[in-house]
Amino acid sequence: MRAVIQRVAEAHVKVNAEIVGEIGNGLLILLGIEEADTEEDMLWLINKIINLRIFNDEAGVMNISLIDAHGQILLISQFTLHASTKKGNRPSYIKAAKPELAKQIYHRFYQLLLSQFHGKVACGIFGADMKVRLINDGPVTIIIDTKQRE
Repeated sequence: MRAVIQRVAEAHVKVNAEIVGEIGNGLLILLGIEEADTEEDMLWLINKIINLRIFNDEAGVMNISLIDAHGQILLISQFTLHASTKKGNRPSYIKAAKPELAKQIYHRFYQLLLSQFHGKVACGIFGADMKVRLINDGPVTIIIDTKQRE
């Protein structure tokens, strides 16, 4: 499971020109799922994301978590995070979970996120052609891979 986390001042996602999810101050999470992802991976990743101290304190130092900042989350599925560009110029997505399984894992991740984080959680529509607009705050962008826990 891979996640690109962006600290945002605001973000929204549109499907067919209609906003289906939007947040103010918080985190935009782009989530890539592979077949080997487990519930343990999901719980570890959720805990890591909501407790990352990447929001500014009174002194302007990144020292506050999403929870402490009373931030919000916009969750977007993105299979292209598992693109392999090793050979040629056309990315391979062989490591990305097949859509049926990825959808189940995505929805389970969303349910677990709701149970672990008590702020607003908005999301896109799995498999839809989405248009995501954000104002990256900082900018702060972090990549987390549950298979490479650094």
